[in-house]
Amino acid sequence: MGKVQLSYSTFGLTNLDFLAAIDVVAATGYEGIEISFHRDQFNPFDLGDDYLATVRQRLATAGVKGACVATASHFFDPLRPHEPSLMDPDLAGRKRRIDLVKRGIHVARQLGVSLVTFGSGFIRAEHVSNPSIDPHALLLDSIRQCLREIRPDEDITLLIEPEPGMLIETIDDGLALINEIDSPHFRLHVDLCHAYCSEPDYIAALARAAPLTRYLHISDTRQGYNLKIVSDADELAFDLGFASTLVYFPQTADYLLLDAAHPLYFSDEPANPAQRRRIDTLLQRAGVDQAVTWVDYASLYAGGSPLDDEIFTYLISVPGLSFDVLERARPIIAYLRGARNPPLVERMVANTLTGVVHFHEIPGEGTLDFAASFRALTDHGFSGYGAVELYHHVASWEKALADSYRHLSAFTVAPGEQARLTAGGR
Repeated sequence: MGKVQLSYSTFGLTNLDFLAAIDVVAATGYEGIEISFHRDQFNPFDLGDDYLATVRQRLATAGVKGACVATASHFFDPLRPHEPSLMDPDLAGRKRRIDLVKRGIHVARQLGVSLVTFGSGFIRAEHVSNPSIDPHALLLDSIRQCLREIRPDEDITLLIEPEPGMLIETIDDGLALINEIDSPHFRLHVDLCHAYCSEPDYIAALARAAPLTRYLHISDTRQGYNLKIVSDADELAFDLGFASTLVYFPQTADYLLLDAAHPLYFSDEPANPAQRRRIDTLLQRAGVDQAVTWVDYASLYAGGSPLDDEIFTYLISVPGLSFDVLERARPIIAYLRGARNPPLVERMVANTLTGVVHFHEIPGEGTLDFAASFRALTDHGFSGYGAVELYHHVASWEKALADSYRHLSAFTVAPGEQARLTAGGR
């Protein structure tokens, strides 16, 4: 039977000096640490081999293993995470991301780390407006360019991490890509939160993925309010039992919320007769029999609120639309969630295949079944590191670090060792 070894990602410790982050992870009891690229804390464009040698020595001194190098989806533009991606229509953009992955390979080589991870990226408006571009073919070519950086006899493996909304979204998407690439240096990185968001039976999916999985991300989450954002088109179809839909009208930059409980039209002025007819058509098609309510877009609160992190995480996961369209939708999402008004939607907003929220919570604070997840993986061939990734909890890193270890060690640490940890030892 395999084993899950607990690790912690430095992406959740970005308020700390990098060497200090190594020390606190080790002191808490984690066996490994994920080395995550970050513009300010661990920037591969600023790091020389002398510093990497210092990091390698600190890892050895602390007694913690460098589990994986994560090449930072948020690295280039924090306001537009994942961009440019490995399937960017612009070759210059793809080359920037390829270069970052190759730098991850170099860092892994210098630190004695055997895994380097990345995601595929999203279908963006640029892909939609250029249907002759095949994003899957671009992704394949980019991955093959990255793989050429690894020597045949070298113990370094690149990992693809499926993520909600991305081109490679599900475990089966990842497995199919691995088969297509057909390289012993290319395998699967499973994020348990992502699997929970994207798999109708995530436990069975984990068992299916286990033989080709080399690394895990670990966090918790729960069911949310599933909401799709789409551009108006003749072929639109709706299943409001699965997800409410926010329809964007390109001609007017207005939005229609198709929701059985509260259909709403957000615009700068009331709908004219032509808009009214289109709204009625969409309401009928969606099976909404309530009258739509007009909301003056200019009246919406567009400032900051405690909901910012949730809304930002939601919006960046919506594919196929420009960032301007998504940003214009931001005050609407804030209105639904009650930023400055009674909320119409009580649960966190989601854009996933199951309605589960893609928002990384501290393990034990959501509804994910870690015992069953770990068992499905280890019973079917997985053995390796799982890194707790809590970038939503940087400000409260001490609680996140300790609470995660306390909760997860019940499923990963032998009973005798667990008793010693509970008594206060490491």
